[in-house]
Amino acid sequence: MTTSTLTRFLDSLSSKPLIRYVIYSSSTIFFFAVILIPPILGILLKWNLMGQVFEDPDLTSRATSAISASFIIAVFVSVVDVVAGLPMAWFIVRGRTRWLSIIDTLADIPFIVPTVTLGYSLRLFWHGSEDASSLFGTSIISPGWLLVILLHFTFSYPVVVRVLVGALQDYNYVYEEASKTLGAASLTAARTVTLPILKPSLIASFILAFARSLSETGATVMVAGTFENGPVFISNALDEKLEGPRVLVSLILIVVSGAIFAAIHILGPKLRMPVKRIWPRTERILSNIGTVTLRNSVSIVIFFFLILIPSLFVAFPAISAITSGTLNEATGGIGVWQGYWQSLGLSYLVGAIVTLLNVVVGLPMAVLIARKRIGRTLSGILDILVNVPLIVPSIALGASLGDFWKNFPFIPEIGLIVFAHLSITYPYFVRAMAAAIERIDIDLENASRILGAKPFSVFKTIILPLTKYSLFAGAIMMFARSVDETGATKAVTSTLKTAPVLLVNWVKPPKGSVPASPLEIGLGCGFLILFSFIVLLVLRLMVRGKRRE
Repeated sequence: MTTSTLTRFLDSLSSKPLIRYVIYSSSTIFFFAVILIPPILGILLKWNLMGQVFEDPDLTSRATSAISASFIIAVFVSVVDVVAGLPMAWFIVRGRTRWLSIIDTLADIPFIVPTVTLGYSLRLFWHGSEDASSLFGTSIISPGWLLVILLHFTFSYPVVVRVLVGALQDYNYVYEEASKTLGAASLTAARTVTLPILKPSLIASFILAFARSLSETGATVMVAGTFENGPVFISNALDEKLEGPRVLVSLILIVVSGAIFAAIHILGPKLRMPVKRIWPRTERILSNIGTVTLRNSVSIVIFFFLILIPSLFVAFPAISAITSGTLNEATGGIGVWQGYWQSLGLSYLVGAIVTLLNVVVGLPMAVLIARKRIGRTLSGILDILVNVPLIVPSIALGASLGDFWKNFPFIPEIGLIVFAHLSITYPYFVRAMAAAIERIDIDLENASRILGAKPFSVFKTIILPLTKYSLFAGAIMMFARSVDETGATKAVTSTLKTAPVLLVNWVKPPKGSVPASPLEIGLGCGFLILFSFIVLLVLRLMVRGKRRE
């Protein structure tokens, strides 16, 4: 069948209302049947076990402390992220140094480092004991709540900076320049004009930082020590076979996270800047070149010494492993390395499957939401429901999904992993594509239809060319998120292990297992970074190639 024949055939199918109804209905049914309803039913199936928590006062105290710690840390880290990330984003966009392009590129490096590797790297950097590394002479920060806060700041700060950089690049400076022309100092103009306009991006960056902090499991387990937040408690409960406490904490995290997300979604647009008063003399002093230079210098110091260097510190044991002969054992698949390569292959296989499935089932959903195919109200509700998994802790989501899907014994474990990763990555693609389609002028589509184009031709010649960058970018996010996922994977499997789960077991080995050496852990983390970098580089080159077409 030639391309033109296939196009005519698809045009003929797409012009039939029944076919369009089947496509949109199938996408919606998939969302409810695979993404949204299973975690709810998984909790309901274990509802009667939740009373176990209250039978043990110590267990009750552990659970409540873990839940409160999750939200306190997430809120604190998100606020610090926005406060520290805004000056850095401002410097990247408006700075006047030839090093800006390098700094902008370096700001993306933490995205390349999987969070489980990031956790081990920070453990090495801040807690250099003989158990972890001999590279640091002394321990600066021991595993616990403070190291968890530093970790969450490290992996969420780059997300906030990237969102705010994009917002500042899209911002029209004419309003700010007008206020300066009228005599306002730079700080006054930025505070009273620019920041209120950028409020949606500030709220979005806060939500993303909050969601990442609340959700991360694998890296947190590595640096938590005896400290427990919600995800660490659920992870420990899985190891200790405490089903009731696990279900209760999962339920509370899901419900409260959803409530916070809804509150921000509703109340966010109504928020006003907290300080309206202007201090002309003070703000003019704070706008001078010396103060601006100091602000930029502090931002760079924070980035390099709290973000970049700790993120890449794992390279030292990886390099030591290469020179010590550990690399030969790794390439030969000797000892722990046989399981490592199997786990690494499983991670990338699952990532590829999840990415492909998300594109197939997520694209019709994105069109439904963006073009309000089922009405403005229902499409708005669907949009909110699609975004819910973004803010739900992944291990809580995975645990409830495991309780549901394990009632179907014919589903293999790799299928459980795929279902769990689908639930976590699905919103990333749908959200990216819906936003891209919304930016397309509907008049372009209408004009094409008036000229006789069938729905498939409209999609092929208008929607796809104008959104293909977002499609590939969404695919990159989904793939990276799937390969990086730890908590949900651990919650739904018992035998299969992806690379992040295996590395967590290497750092904190289960009872009876043979622990991996520090050099093996460092090299394993190095391989994960290297292969993730290669895959993401190839995908980015594909995106750039498509963008030039």
